[in-house]
Amino acid sequence: MTSREQTGLLSKDHEADAHVTWRDRLTVALFAPLTAPFLLKSLRGGSHTEKARLLARLDLPEDALPHLGSWKADTGLLHLIVDTIEDKRPRHVVEFGCGASSLIIAAALKKAGLPPHLSFDQHADFVASTKEWLGTHGLDADIRHAALKPNDDWPGLFYDTGPVADSIDLLIIDGPPWTLHPQTRGAADRLFAQLAPGATVLLDDASRPGERLIARRWTRENPDIDFRLWKGGEKGTLIGTKRG
Repeated sequence: MTSREQTGLLSKDHEADAHVTWRDRLTVALFAPLTAPFLLKSLRGGSHTEKARLLARLDLPEDALPHLGSWKADTGLLHLIVDTIEDKRPRHVVEFGCGASSLIIAAALKKAGLPPHLSFDQHADFVASTKEWLGTHGLDADIRHAALKPNDDWPGLFYDTGPVADSIDLLIIDGPPWTLHPQTRGAADRLFAQLAPGATVLLDDASRPGERLIARRWTRENPDIDFRLWKGGEKGTLIGTKRG
């Protein structure tokens, strides 16, 4: 399954879910009523007009993104990614959570004459089908399977990526799903030390309660990165800029 297919409201189940602690499950249950309005809002995924404009600016066919919404990136985030690539011209892009965003990142980088990006996802079948999907559009990306594992600094689970090269220019975080823990994406901060001067961090779903708590802690613990909440799109995006 890739973002070519329709998906449900909740994220895809995964074997790593069995490693989620009872405390994390309880936290998810407590946050569920607070998060539900954002999940419902995310079903829209953006207007047909904005999707058509997005595809046109990247020279992609009209049917390149047949389904958006649910846990997928919305057109607001996707336009923001393209804007960032056009403006910053990042040579080293890292993405957590592959799918529709992978297609758009790959197309934007190719159009800008920049190297393919590195992407991680916990579903091996999703990685394979996303690679195939990009290939049908003549696009390339280094999409890798990375199991989800506990970490010492944040609740929930995060990608076991192995070593990632320094000098990251753009870090895009659209996974893992909040159903592991509302703050599970906070562990992406382990790559902050590898951000190049002037690098950009984009955290999707930043208007949700869990991501707002992540933003507070990131802001407190990383004084060398300026964070702000961008309220475009359906779910909001936290934008961080590493000071040069």
